[in-house]
Amino acid sequence: MTWRLRAVPIATTVALAALGAAPVVAQDPKPELAAAIDGAADEYAAIARRIWSLAELGYMEEQSSALLRSRLEAAGFQVQAGVAGMPTSFVASYGQGRPVIGILAEFDALPGLSQDTVPERKPLSPSGPGHACGHHLFGTASVAAAIAVKDWLARTGRPGTVRVYGTPAEEGGGGKVYMVRAGLFADVDAVLHWHPASVNDASPSTSLANMSGKFRFYGISAHASAAPEQGRSALDGVEAMNHMVNLMREHIPQESRIHYVITAGGQAPNVVPDFAEVYYYARHPDPAVVAQLWERIVKAAEGAALGTGTRVEVEVLNGVYSLLPNEALARVMDANLRRVGGVQYSAAERAFAEALAATLEAGGEVTLMKASEIEPFRLAMGGASTDVGDVSWVVPTAGLNVATWVPGTPAHSWQAVAAGGTSIGMKGMLVAAKTLAMTAADLLLDPSHIEAARQEFERRRGAGFVYRPLIGEREPPLDYRR
Repeated sequence: MTWRLRAVPIATTVALAALGAAPVVAQDPKPELAAAIDGAADEYAAIARRIWSLAELGYMEEQSSALLRSRLEAAGFQVQAGVAGMPTSFVASYGQGRPVIGILAEFDALPGLSQDTVPERKPLSPSGPGHACGHHLFGTASVAAAIAVKDWLARTGRPGTVRVYGTPAEEGGGGKVYMVRAGLFADVDAVLHWHPASVNDASPSTSLANMSGKFRFYGISAHASAAPEQGRSALDGVEAMNHMVNLMREHIPQESRIHYVITAGGQAPNVVPDFAEVYYYARHPDPAVVAQLWERIVKAAEGAALGTGTRVEVEVLNGVYSLLPNEALARVMDANLRRVGGVQYSAAERAFAEALAATLEAGGEVTLMKASEIEPFRLAMGGASTDVGDVSWVVPTAGLNVATWVPGTPAHSWQAVAAGGTSIGMKGMLVAAKTLAMTAADLLLDPSHIEAARQEFERRRGAGFVYRPLIGEREPPLDYRR
């Protein structure tokens, strides 16, 4: 509990003492913040459920973004839409002066993961998209937290600014990278974020830097049986590239990850394909190593084109830094998560969770109690990548995970979609919103937290660090999901 003295004139202090009054202290805002979020729980659940139903892919989240923007505008935020060249991005601000606290909001879905809110595989639409990473909850909780903090600032007249960043296309589109490159975080003192998960954890964490892109091979079509000598197979180019990259795996740092899918390979077996495409990701904890890996992958593509008599074009779609952890901010976040507590299942939710857990290949027994527990505080290493990483290298940043999914559920699964659309997901969303709001209040009340975070931030980045985006100067790939 944080208590801060409120300045009062000496004469007033004497008068209060003469009356036997207790010293005047500032009220702890956290019960007020939690109550405000709980009071609007049904409204926020409806917003999240609507975004879950829309399941809009990266850079196409027109309705999802509009829902969040309209709620912020109604609450009194100044909203600027379409920032950094992305139609579905936005920045919403309230307040004045320092500190400036940013809260990230995501809202894009994933392709091919449509699923109903039932504990067995049941797509709502064949091959349709679904919120398998829970961004419908992410964006809504961030908005809920910001509105609660705004209302507290307005009531108390405290200085400070709360700002929501609506960040599209986290799933491979790198929306935050373009916002960082555009300087939209230049005046921010601290950034807070969260993510749906199967556990509750506010430990400082890092991730894998990532580069991704499409390799497009162009050949010459011909009859595959009657005139094969006149053709040059673009698919041969793709397959030759993939083979060379797979050989390369033996000779790269062991922390690296490389994966791909063939997104186009021809239309008919009896036609030599004149176009083929493969989509690659390369990851490593160090952004510099990722850039080196990517250069080797490009050379493999060029060699494949040379060897198969084809031509290759490369489009870099995304490049993100690893997360830069900040223990000072994470400890503030962790304390608030422990105050809020984890997700408590009702009898019906537990029955759903048990049925869903039976479909998981968890590699061990699934403990449903994990949903109500808080993980130990430690430095964590994640195996995924996120464009939050770029934000964390330009401003002190902290985040948390909340059990919006049944314990044991992996991200990017139909089970995550199913639980995320139920009351289990909504309860986790409220835990996240309260934790974000309370952490923002701590930072607004006590500047020592921000100073400690800034000192750690500068130490971890190192002297002379200059942020250079891995995407270079390319424009946002607004059509990467089309």
